[in-house]
Amino acid sequence: MVLEEYVLNYVLLYVLLESYEIWWQKAGTLLGILARMYEQYRKNIWVFLLMQPTFYFGIIFVMLCDYNIYSVILISIKASDVLTKIVLLKKVFIQREVSVELSQVLLVPINQIFIYLGLIIYPVLIVLALTS
Repeated sequence: MVLEEYVLNYVLLYVLLESYEIWWQKAGTLLGILARMYEQYRKNIWVFLLMQPTFYFGIIFVMLCDYNIYSVILISIKASDVLTKIVLLKKVFIQREVSVELSQVLLVPINQIFIYLGLIIYPVLIVLALTS
């Protein structure tokens, strides 16, 4: 099956945006990732949200795909991701209420494959949304 050019363009655009997010968020632990995010969040929540371009891509993509189930799955995962990040930022850096279990999870080194998982999962959803 040969993918049409427009499908590849969407995938390439997404990979570019996701690579940017990986670049500015990358750290060895979840706490390190959250600390990098908090630098932007502390400036302004709007700055933090602007630094999540794949979320905006997802919003536009779901509308362009006429709410195809795969595009809805994509935006649901992205929205959950952004909301989870905000909740964790508030819990860890603002309220400073971290349970023992959460503090242990925050300090565990992250396997590099998890950092790049979005470059695999989301492009597959994009292709499925555009070809089904």
